[in-house]
Amino acid sequence: MIYSNDQQVRHVHLDEPHSAHYQGDTLVVDTIGLNDKTFVDNFRTPHTEKLHVVERFRLVDGGKVMQVDITFDDPDDFNAPWSVMQHYDRIQQPMDEQICAENNLQFFQIPGGEQAGFLSGAALRDQRVW
Repeated sequence: MIYSNDQQVRHVHLDEPHSAHYQGDTLVVDTIGLNDKTFVDNFRTPHTEKLHVVERFRLVDGGKVMQVDITFDDPDDFNAPWSVMQHYDRIQQPMDEQICAENNLQFFQIPGGEQAGFLSGAALRDQRVW
């Protein structure tokens, strides 16, 4: 999978026997074994190494839209499993080239955030604020 938003490349290995990969017309990607150095969303929500993510990809609206239902389960960080749904429109266009600077943190800075009661990702990870 190539994400055009920031050109990330993700490999989904369908030859791994961890779980069934298809349920009817839905591709199921069941992920375990993650380290705790990432975040589950753009709000920098931390997790532990017990994170278990299940993604279900399927085409809807006559194949014009890909719907992804994602469930996050981490018994050490979340009170209960929680889910989100994403929709991606099928489009045919070349990927735009994006330029970025090394160590660019602008996406994670909230102007006046610490004074307004927002915690940084590091503070969230250290304090496990929920």
